[in-house]
Amino acid sequence: MTGTTPHGAASEQEAARWIRGMFGRIAGRYDLLNHLLSFNLDRRWRARTVDRVSAVVERPDARVLDLCCGTGDVLLSMEARKKCPAFGSDFCHPMLVEAKRKVASPLFESDALMLPLRDESVDLITIAFGFRNLANYRRGLEELLRVLKPGGTVAILEFSQPNNRAFGALYRFFSTRVLPTIGGMISGSRDAYSYLPESIRKFPGAEQLAQEMRAAGFDHVEFECMTGGAVALHIGRR
Repeated sequence: MTGTTPHGAASEQEAARWIRGMFGRIAGRYDLLNHLLSFNLDRRWRARTVDRVSAVVERPDARVLDLCCGTGDVLLSMEARKKCPAFGSDFCHPMLVEAKRKVASPLFESDALMLPLRDESVDLITIAFGFRNLANYRRGLEELLRVLKPGGTVAILEFSQPNNRAFGALYRFFSTRVLPTIGGMISGSRDAYSYLPESIRKFPGAEQLAQEMRAAGFDHVEFECMTGGAVALHIGRR
């Protein structure tokens, strides 16, 4: 594994700068396009993620971080059931501005590869559709491991590759033809929605990501695929 490679980015720094700028340009239409282009399935995927880690979320003493929180949809789900402080972090300021309109949880701006958190300080980290955009996946996993307490949990919800040939062909047609056209038209940034299918194509499959999590030091790694394998939820523990 390496990291995201937007077209024209020649280094990790350039990749991160491109990603930050791209998300900043589409922040105002991000929620609308997520729901529209996923046929509202994104709500179900995020809800499933929170369900899988609800035992930690509902602990009164747990410290919970939603990393790469975007506009705050996972935090919103957590707020409906949490009995502990939950925090959100993203490195794109316009995304945090949008999140602040929706959630009561504290938010802070930071790079997922250099979190301003102490070692072993967090019980749970969730990342929904953000890990794929990191400039260095291995460093990202190591940083998650650093800030998790012993016994802490990480939940990574990310796009993957469908395992059914027919559905995979339909999925690729939609993501490479329909998604850039509609996403670009509504957001005004076609390059953002051309980047999306390309980044999914380059991202490790579900089994490979599980292997990389184990290699980085996570235990009890498991994953479940949803919507024909288009999305995978990985759970790992320190």
